[in-house]
Amino acid sequence: MPSALILIADGTEEMEFTITYDTLVRAGVSCTSAYIAPADDEGGLEYGNRTAPPFAKGSRGINILPDRFFAPLELGPDKFDALIIPGGAKGAETIASSSPVQHLVREYYTKGKVVGMICAGSMAAKTSNLPKQALTSHPSVKSELDKDFDYSEESVVVSKNLVTSRGPGTAFPFALTLVELLCGKDKKEEIRGPMVFPLGTPW
Repeated sequence: MPSALILIADGTEEMEFTITYDTLVRAGVSCTSAYIAPADDEGGLEYGNRTAPPFAKGSRGINILPDRFFAPLELGPDKFDALIIPGGAKGAETIASSSPVQHLVREYYTKGKVVGMICAGSMAAKTSNLPKQALTSHPSVKSELDKDFDYSEESVVVSKNLVTSRGPGTAFPFALTLVELLCGKDKKEEIRGPMVFPLGTPW
């Protein structure tokens, strides 16, 4: 069974997190969400028991309970087939500016594991010093990425094992692209039908 690690922080965009997580689970992917504590509390000490993370308060104020705290030594590319970073300005900043996350992104990328980034989450490609390649993001961070990458305005961009997307409105094609890469095209089509997208939906 394929597996995916999905990062989350306070300020993560709820749709990008939940649509991706939900769609992957529908395809049989074993998903684990890991909470990135604020920069001034990376050890999670404010919350006491590190095995029980707090609710992450999303960008629209919706509380989401992560599966576990982020512990990079326990979450390497030998444990998961994909690493996924959602957006949401505040959450993406917390995640992308974390040195342990940057190291993990490079590890997953170098080992050929799927690395997914959506919206402002694509900033992690820059902070992690990934090589120049095709990439997209939310328009609000385009100016911070277009000098270091071959910027595209396509809904989803696949460059080798890096998958990037634009925002909440592209979360479904982003998630289905991840399903295809992890589980194959047949599985993507199998789960797509029961999701009942409107006729003519281009994914």
